[in-house]
Amino acid sequence: MKVAVAGCCHGALDKMYETLELLQRRHNVWPDLLLCCGDFQAVRNEADLRCMAVPAKYRHMQTFYRYYSGEKKAPVLTVFIGGNHEASNHLQELPYGGWVAPNIYYLGYAGVVRFRGVRIGGISGIFKSHDYRKGHFECPPYNQQTIRSAYHVRNIEVFKLKQLKRPIDIFMSHDWPRSIYHYGNKKQLLKMKSFFRQEVESNTLGSPAASELLQHLKPTYWFSAHLHVKFAAFMQHEANSKDELPKATKFLALDKCLPHRDFLQIIDVEHDPNAGDSLEYDAEWIAVLKATNSLVNVTQSSWNMPEKNGLHAKWDYSVTEEAIKEVLEELNNDLKIPCNFTLTAACYDPSKPQKNLEPVHTINPQTTEFCAQFGLTDINDRIQQAKEEGSGRGECEEEEEEEMDSTGSAEEPSEYNTDNSGLSSFNPDEIMLDEEGGDEDLSTCSVDPSPDHPPEFSTSFSDIRIMPDSMAVSSDDAMDSNNEELEKSGGSKQVQEKSSTERSLKRIGGDENRNSGVKKIKRRNQAIYAAEDEDK
Repeated sequence: MKVAVAGCCHGALDKMYETLELLQRRHNVWPDLLLCCGDFQAVRNEADLRCMAVPAKYRHMQTFYRYYSGEKKAPVLTVFIGGNHEASNHLQELPYGGWVAPNIYYLGYAGVVRFRGVRIGGISGIFKSHDYRKGHFECPPYNQQTIRSAYHVRNIEVFKLKQLKRPIDIFMSHDWPRSIYHYGNKKQLLKMKSFFRQEVESNTLGSPAASELLQHLKPTYWFSAHLHVKFAAFMQHEANSKDELPKATKFLALDKCLPHRDFLQIIDVEHDPNAGDSLEYDAEWIAVLKATNSLVNVTQSSWNMPEKNGLHAKWDYSVTEEAIKEVLEELNNDLKIPCNFTLTAACYDPSKPQKNLEPVHTINPQTTEFCAQFGLTDINDRIQQAKEEGSGRGECEEEEEEEMDSTGSAEEPSEYNTDNSGLSSFNPDEIMLDEEGGDEDLSTCSVDPSPDHPPEFSTSFSDIRIMPDSMAVSSDDAMDSNNEELEKSGGSKQVQEKSSTERSLKRIGGDENRNSGVKKIKRRNQAIYAAEDEDK
């Protein structure tokens, strides 16, 4: 079957689906499934905009609300993960996944589903070591800390995914697995994004948690976004035993969704021709959720997952074939995910803007039904209980947050010794902007919805590329020329992106800024924001 993969959508659903329609008109190709690798921005109304961690100037309504209201329907089944620029309050309603609109499915904090026999997994958010070992404690209305920590990956989600034994066909993460750049055309990557060099050379670019999952799951395909650049790699895995067949992963990172950007890719994936066209639960994943349910944590307390170190009576939560069979029996062998989408918030009305609409903590009926069916803990219900009992922490109690240093890192131990949120205490290339966006007062920030009618896009798109059957990429720079040929080979229908001059930015420097307490962004994020300014 044909699978379309998109990078950061940034709420531009109309443009994304129009690009697919253009692809069909030009090449008579239509995907069976669309995957989006984060920054989807399922924004329903002005309150959702307030829960998105970006500066006010980037808060635009875009077009998702039309699909949420039913005005439009996604023309192809769309499955997505969360990134670091999301309506976190909306996605938080669906920690185990669910429909955000008809035909648009969110995988949850972490999840695995099946479509036509293809097993698709993903993990939402980005890695930050200072939040990695905490529970999912955040709830709206968020403060300046929780609006960011809400989308930070937690160790429990990685732990759950590491219990899987059956093969994964496709996996998605928003940030890249750390070290993946060593398995592709690193020289070309650094030519396009020279400000990655320090992190690439120190091997701190990307997520160590995602890298851990890549090594464990060894999926056939791994798709990412986040860094707003297209990059392909090929990773050959070592066999765990003599009896195990060698496995390899084809990695692809996509650019963001903008005209004349390489943000969308079509690949052919082997599938079960006898399988139905419905999105389905994955029985092993459901069994893992049931097995790990006792580990659910909704506090800020840092804790480690069970491991074989003599401190835990149980450390292996992988499931048996019998447990998987029990899940199938519970569902009467019908794994079809019910189409039970429900509106849980008012939808944006361009004729009646509500700029002062405040977010509220909502328990979604989809999550309630899912948890009741499989005997799982509703994380949001647990948070609300903690709040009512006076034992909750964070924004729910308006307690004082932990002291954060200028890089956003709380001073606590982590199982990962490097946090890529800050490489040095001072960087002359940094600008006065928080590394993950938005330092303004959340209670008074302006809301600037986009006009009701989005811009029309010409038929001169160069956003589309049909992936060749082989993504053979060398493992080192010695074969860079072969990698460059990959970009030109196969069924490519893509005109390569034209280089644009980066907009000059004001930089801060000097001793007067060293102790100012102003949060900064890394050089690579600085360039990402600059590119967004240019595009606007």
